[in-house]
This record gives sequence, structure tokens and C-alpha cells, in this order.
Amino acid sequence: MLKKVEHIGIAVKNLNNANSLFAKLFGKDHYKIEKVESEGVSTSFFMLGETKIELLEATTETSAISKFIEKKGEGIHHIAYEVDDIYAEIERLKKEGFEIINAEPKAGADNKLICFLHPKSTNGILVELCQEKK
Repeated sequence: MLKKVEHIGIAVKNLNNANSLFAKLFGKDHYKIEKVESEGVSTSFFMLGETKIELLEATTETSAISKFIEKKGEGIHHIAYEVDDIYAEIERLKKEGFEIINAEPKAGADNKLICFLHPKSTNGILVELCQEKK
């Protein structure tokens, strides 16, 4: 079951510029920068209450973020929801008719296992499931 919004992912062209902009907007600095080689991105995290904002910059031309920015420009890329058991949640959502992009969870940023639901099955929103690695 989805517990809460874990983070909102925002695709950016330049992480340094975006960090400066969002630090001014939020009135505080990011708390973490992390590269996720397998996804071809560099990420930066801001904490707002219980919700994180994740800025994502492409590090390769073939990454999903690079393709997203090329097609749609900078902006909200995905909404991530925290789950207790990502494997059970994938099975539950499959049975409910949602299209799962990656059937097996993979390592993501911020010590998470992640999985994405295809926007075709979620009214155009890329949904990410996140579970803290144990």
C-alpha cells in the first residue's frame, strides 16, 4: 500500500544552477548530492517537511532524464511514493492493471529500491515506488 509522497522528482538541465534556484526558493540548501550511474543521473535532495524534492540532471545522452528534457523540457518528472514492501506492491498493482516499467526493483538514489509505473496506466504521471533498503 502506498504510504506517503516520498519525493517529487524534477528534471533539470544544470544541477548547480537548479540547486541555487531551489535553495533561494526553499530558503535552505540541499542536503545531499548523489550520482546514480545505472540511471545516468546526478541527483540533489532538499527536505521540505516530510517530503523530499529530488533534482535530476542527466549524465548521459541516453538517460531517461536526458530524453525527458529533450521532449518536454525541464519540470516535474515523477512523483515517488513510499511503500513498506515493494515486491508485494508491484504484484498488487499488476493485478489492478497498472503497467510496470521494471518488473524487478532496482537500486535508486538515497538508499532506496525503486520501481516505476508507466504513465500510460496512471493518467500521464510517472509514478515511482520507493522502499528503504534493508
